[in-house]
Amino acid sequence: MNKEFLDAFADLKKEKNLSQEEIIGAIKDSIENAYKKNYGASNVRVEVDMETGDVTVLMGLEVVEEVEDDLTQISIEEAKEIYDGYEIGDVVEYQIDPKDFNRIAAQGAKQVFVQKNREAERINSYNEFISKKGQIVTGRVERINNGTMLVSLGRTEGRVPNSEQVRTESFKPGDRIKVYVMDVKKDNKGPQVLLSRSHPGLVRGLFELEIPEIADGTVEIKGIAREAGSRTKIAVYSKDENVDPVGACVGNRGARVQNITDELFGEKIDIIVWDEDPAVFISNVLRPAIVEGVYINEDEKSATAVVPEQQLSLAIGREGQNVRLAARVSNWKIDIKSNDQLREMGFAFDEYEDADDVSEAAAAEHTEDQIIEETSDEGTDA
Repeated sequence: MNKEFLDAFADLKKEKNLSQEEIIGAIKDSIENAYKKNYGASNVRVEVDMETGDVTVLMGLEVVEEVEDDLTQISIEEAKEIYDGYEIGDVVEYQIDPKDFNRIAAQGAKQVFVQKNREAERINSYNEFISKKGQIVTGRVERINNGTMLVSLGRTEGRVPNSEQVRTESFKPGDRIKVYVMDVKKDNKGPQVLLSRSHPGLVRGLFELEIPEIADGTVEIKGIAREAGSRTKIAVYSKDENVDPVGACVGNRGARVQNITDELFGEKIDIIVWDEDPAVFISNVLRPAIVEGVYINEDEKSATAVVPEQQLSLAIGREGQNVRLAARVSNWKIDIKSNDQLREMGFAFDEYEDADDVSEAAAAEHTEDQIIEETSDEGTDA
């Protein structure tokens, strides 16, 4: 073997994304295994000069008083003829010419190298994608098999099971697609990459990609709740009092958030201001309904929000969607009532901490551009 041989593998290194050390290791292992398999020699050591490409194969023989195995032992008398300082138990190494390989040995070396190459590729692919777990990657739809969408991610293929797809979306082979990496597992055939289009992390990742203030940490996403294909509520907070978190996410004339909704095939997005005061925060997450007051039960982490009678359906949302998403994004149990309903139920106001009532005037401070694609009509999607 010579430098030309290593140059060929250097090309392979670029194609397969293998390090030079991995290639040299594969060469060593392949030669050692070929000798062991074809000559029964278990005491072979290989050295590769990474500068010249020269390969040295060394056979090690243990110095013994009486030789029982010519392949692994040498007598003390023979050893001392080589070097007088050898003693019983020492190992004498001598060089074997790799050209002595027969066709079978060479083929064995090739097979071992191919195997090592594949193992290294699998490890590299796994390491590449395990670092992307919880992130968004872009791929190309290869095919759809029994409801599972298979996506090419370069050297690796990921899968989007039917349960992680969105019923309102439609993709075909050849389409470019952004997906969320849910999990990566090792497998003999390569990493198994589980992808999703319905995970809330996809929306979070799109905001991180699209909004510079989120990417640099000025604006923080405090919570997110999603019903894929229909609606998402996302709570944001600005660490800089001079930066409006909602305005940063919406962008000029809504351009930033529009790019995100386009990627999500028109999914509605409510962008909400996070507040450390749970009463204020809960009033925000129930948008677009106007909240007159919020009563907090800290022990049970539950809240009763009071809304005008005519806005009950808007606050609850179609099939309870608005209040359901509000509860998930805020991590509070939320009940929606009107003042009349509370009185009819004999609501015990004194049992609750009195949060500052959120008046219509205070609620109006949160302008309409906080709610993207909001529906203002009662009884419609919230």
